Amino acid sequence: MKPYVLGIDIGGTNTVFGIVDARGNVIASSSIKTGKHADFNDYLDELYSEASHLIEANEATDKIQGIGIGAPNANYYTGEINNAANLPWKDVKLAQLVSEKFGIPVAVTNDANAAALGEMTYGAARGLKDFIMITLGTGVGSGIVINGQVVYGHDGLAGELGHLIIKRNNGRLCGCGRTGCLEAYCSATGVARSAREFLEIRTEPSILRNLPIEEITSKDVYDAAIQGDQIAKDIFNYTGTLLGEAMADMTVFSSPEAFILFGGLAKSGELLLRPMREAMDRTMLSAFKGKPKIILSELKEADAAVLGASALGWEAKPLQTPAAQ
Repeated sequence: MKPYVLGIDIGGTNTVFGIVDARGNVIASSSIKTGKHADFNDYLDELYSEASHLIEANEATDKIQGIGIGAPNANYYTGEINNAANLPWKDVKLAQLVSEKFGIPVAVTNDANAAALGEMTYGAARGLKDFIMITLGTGVGSGIVINGQVVYGHDGLAGELGHLIIKRNNGRLCGCGRTGCLEAYCSATGVARSAREFLEIRTEPSILRNLPIEEITSKDVYDAAIQGDQIAKDIFNYTGTLLGEAMADMTVFSSPEAFILFGGLAKSGELLLRPMREAMDRTMLSAFKGKPKIILSELKEADAAVLGASALGWEAKPLQTPAAQ
């Protein structure tokens, strides 16, 4: 078996790629700007050029077994990206074009499923066969693993738990076009939206009132909460409660052994975790009470995206669509 895979994470701003060994060590990594090229072929030319330099510089030519790619709206079955909101190209035969360019088998999946694979291969989910990965970033992503397999559904699109509707009436508009989604409340963006709502409704003093209201970020709310700001602490209580209630609902679907939390917001510690655990325990169906563990990701933030994508590279095979299987 060749000793390395290439992991590629295509984000809305940057595309990060790295050479990874079987132990999960990132041998070397680099990045390019995702949105620099409106034409996907121009983007692919730059990606190939930069990745080739990285491979040559690390004496890995002919040692790359496969390429794994994590990207928004990437479909594991078809190898395509369809209608990704934050990418400059709407419909791309990603696996086919990258495989043809590099001459190496390619497997793709969406970014949250890649995170779940990375955690299972190299991180906190090693040894777990049933878990749900929740990524708390700009949005809320998720990857569901049952009996050691990522759940893709019949069309490759399963597992969008960030778009469970948690507010049926007067819910916030979500980026997906629906209203009341979990993502609209429990992402970093959702925390900032909660801050604006709380500051408009409440009258007491707050550190957050010193900032332009439209520029408040989840990090600002965290910093204020750490300093004891009551409104900021209440925002985290609100966020954690909604997330915990949603996780209790998710539990009845697949009875996960654990929820693994990843992303900037997951680093808020007990500010988020305490209300989340309390809400989860309070609203959990009795058969499941106390069973799912809450585990924080063990992957380094800087390497996690590349590691997640690379985990897919070990199983990359020449592309087959469902019809061909």
